[in-house]
Amino acid sequence: MQYGLQLYSVRDAAEQNLENTLKQVAALGYQTVEFAGFFGHPAASVKDWLSEYGLTVSGTHTPLDALNKDFDGVVAYHKALGCPLLVIPFTKAATQAEVSAIIDQLNEYQRRLAAHGITLAYHNHAHEFQPVDGGASLWDALVSKTSLPLEADTFWVYAAGEDPVQWMRTLHAKGRLPVIHIKDGLANGEGKPLGMGTAPVISVYQTALELGVPMVVESETLTPNGMEEARICMDYLHSIATRA
Repeated sequence: MQYGLQLYSVRDAAEQNLENTLKQVAALGYQTVEFAGFFGHPAASVKDWLSEYGLTVSGTHTPLDALNKDFDGVVAYHKALGCPLLVIPFTKAATQAEVSAIIDQLNEYQRRLAAHGITLAYHNHAHEFQPVDGGASLWDALVSKTSLPLEADTFWVYAAGEDPVQWMRTLHAKGRLPVIHIKDGLANGEGKPLGMGTAPVISVYQTALELGVPMVVESETLTPNGMEEARICMDYLHSIATRA
């Protein structure tokens, strides 16, 4: 089984030395990485490091603001890196007008990025599931008013009071589940390394295997540091793989 790592999990190390971080991530057994920033490194250097350490880039978390400010630069970087998936990691809306504006923007960027061979997707937190200004939630709008692939963050789905396994099945049936974040934590939204929370990690894992959906680990607490937390998560995945 191949596992990816969202590099926000090891942001403490990545900010100091991205190359060495990639080397250590590969040594832990992760085979793909999802970037959350490049810390000023040119795409050619990052691509060389990925090749040297046997890693594949599965995607990036790139804010909408980055596309607004420098669409051409973002596209050029992704092309140079050989990265086919750009994931919007976060947006927030306080009114239905703002929901509509976000949806319009995402639909437009989806079209524009597709022209360059790049797929646009969206990654959820918990707030997207809450009603906005007495109306539909941002998640409802994403599902019904876009055709975007949705990178289900299964912990945040759980923290929102929803069933991550059911949403995985629903999105997969629509052809809109390219990858998931497998993640743990408490119902109150407090994140934990895999195996240390109350999220339905094993059910999520088994469902991902059944559906053939790639799994990207994310664990954000830097406890005691990002790399150790990434190791804890990998050890836990190995332990449940023997039961799956």
